[in-house]
Amino acid sequence: MCRQYHLPTTGTKAELNSYLEQYLSGIPQGKIRAKRVKQTAPSLTADQITLQTPVVDAGLKFNAALRQFLGSYFQVKQFKFTKEMAMIKRQAERDHDCTLTLGQLLEQADHLQKNPEKKRQLAEEQTYQWNQFVRDFFADPQTRQFEQRLQVAANLWQQLKQSPQAKKYRPELLQSFNPEDLVN
Repeated sequence: MCRQYHLPTTGTKAELNSYLEQYLSGIPQGKIRAKRVKQTAPSLTADQITLQTPVVDAGLKFNAALRQFLGSYFQVKQFKFTKEMAMIKRQAERDHDCTLTLGQLLEQADHLQKNPEKKRQLAEEQTYQWNQFVRDFFADPQTRQFEQRLQVAANLWQQLKQSPQAKKYRPELLQSFNPEDLVN
């Protein structure tokens, strides 16, 4: 849709949604800009990275060099980046926060992992609700009765989105909505 309306076409689902919301609220398409700009600094090597390295505009990328540095720092063989780390980095890029360091990013990511309620409040995290809903739906043994489970999940999700209830799958949802609406 963003391409169709000549809006920015790069970014996370949350960012793309915000471009569409701006357009629909009356902001001219020429005034809607991508929230994050591509970094132009050359990539840092593992030897150049420290905990004081700025996350934005310093060449810090989530690549093999950073993985090597963090693996050494945390003394793990294979370091894996987390969703929280990526969310914080994208937020810093959107805000052009050149003061955020790698050490602060790691602290904030750890805080988000330990406080899932705070993480759920972030716009980007809300775009993952559908994915989690489907995982939880398929994990429920009660849903095996449906021939087209994904279609039932989508129908249930649509009804849930229009209700004031939390956008989270619970087995009781199967009883709280009209069964015919779920399978059609």
